[in-house]
Amino acid sequence: MASLPVIPADPDLRSDLLQEFEGKGGRTKSHPDKGESGFGVYVHWPFCMAKCPYCDFNSHVRHQPVDQKRFAVAFARELATMRQRTGERTVSSIFLGGGTPSLMHPDTVGSVLDAIAQNWHVPAGIEITLEANPTSVEADRFRGYRAAGVNRVSLGVQALNDADLRRLGRMHSVDEALAAIGLAREIFPRLSFDLIYARPDQSLEAWREELVRAISFAADHLSLYQLTIEEGTPFYNLWKAGKLVTPDGDHAAALYAETQDVTAKHGLPAYEISNHAIPGAESQHNLVYWRYGEYVGVGPGAHGRFVEDNIRAVTITERHPETWVEKVEAAGHGIIEEERLDREQEGDEFLLMGLRLVEGIDLARYERLTGHSVKEKRVISLAEQGLIEYVGNSRIRTTPQGAIVLNAVIADLAA
Repeated sequence: MASLPVIPADPDLRSDLLQEFEGKGGRTKSHPDKGESGFGVYVHWPFCMAKCPYCDFNSHVRHQPVDQKRFAVAFARELATMRQRTGERTVSSIFLGGGTPSLMHPDTVGSVLDAIAQNWHVPAGIEITLEANPTSVEADRFRGYRAAGVNRVSLGVQALNDADLRRLGRMHSVDEALAAIGLAREIFPRLSFDLIYARPDQSLEAWREELVRAISFAADHLSLYQLTIEEGTPFYNLWKAGKLVTPDGDHAAALYAETQDVTAKHGLPAYEISNHAIPGAESQHNLVYWRYGEYVGVGPGAHGRFVEDNIRAVTITERHPETWVEKVEAAGHGIIEEERLDREQEGDEFLLMGLRLVEGIDLARYERLTGHSVKEKRVISLAEQGLIEYVGNSRIRTTPQGAIVLNAVIADLAA
C-alpha cells in the first residue's frame, strides 16, 4: 500500500496534507496508540573487529582507530534533533546495539547516556542494555560501562564448541566466552547471551547438550536464533555454491521444538519466538518493539518508529558510518529515508511484531489502530487448523505449530 510523502514543515501545506490524510483513514486529532507500549531509545555503534560470514547487520571494520569523540558528539546532536520531533517523553528502555558496542570507550557510552537524559525523562532503574562480544571484554571496561549506567549486557557467544565458533567466523574461544559470562554476572545486575543453532551438521542430541550447558551458565535470559542464510553474506555464496549445507525444514523444525522443550523444562520458557527468560526477566527494550511501542533510532543505519503529529513516522539513517557523521554535522541528523504509516500499515506491523510473542495480541488494539476488526472467518479457520488460539475474550496468539509458520499466519490474518 502506498504511503504519504513526508509531511513538510510549511504550516499551510502541512495542514492541507494532514486533512487529506485524515480523510484517507489517518488520525490527526489523537493517535489511539501513543504511549501504549513504551518509548525506547536505540543507539547503533556500527564497528566490529571483524565481519562474521553470516552477518548482514550494518557493521563495519576499521583498521585505524575510530574517532569516538566525533561520533559521541554526532550521537548527541542526532538525539537532540529527535527530541524536537518526539516532544517530551519518558524513556522506558535504552539499547546500545551494533556492530560491537563493547568497542566503545566507557566515557563514550557515558556521554551518549547523558545526551539521552538531557533530551527526555529517564527514570532511575530502567533497563539499559549494551551488546558485547567476548573478544572485546575487559574487567575495567565492563566496570566503566556499569559506572556509566549500563545495567544489562547481552553477549554474542553464538556457540559453545570451538569448531563451530571457528566456522561461524567468531574470534573468541569457548573459554573466553565463559570467562566473559562469569565477569558479566559479577558486574551487571542482568545478563543475556546469544546462541545460534541449526548450524551445519548439528544433530538434535548435540544441540540439546549444548543448550543445557548454556542454561547452566545463563543468569536470566537467552536469545536463541536459527541460522539464516542472508543474501550478500559469505555464507550465502558458500550455500549457493553447495559448499555450505544447513538443516532441512524438518530438521530445523525439530531443533526449534527441542529448544522450546529444553528451555521450558529448565525455567527459561520462550516469551518470544527466539527469546527465553525467567519470568519477569524479559528484555524490556525488545518488548517495546514486539508490543508495537515507539522508539527512536540514532546512529548509522538505525531505524525509528514513533508518533509525530498523531501519525506513526518511520525513520532510517545513513548506513555508512563516516557519511552518517558528515550528514549529522551538516544537518543535525543522518536520516535518509522517511515514511508515514497509514492505518492498514500500522495494523500489519502490529500483527507482524505482536504474534511473535507468546502473550499474543489484543484484537481490540488492532481495531483501534486500523479502524476495523480482524476478519473473524480467518481467525476461526486458523484456529481450526491449530495455528492460533484464543487467550481470554480479546487476545489471540500462535500455537507452537503456528509459530513455525508464522509468516503464513500473519499473511492470512492481514489479507
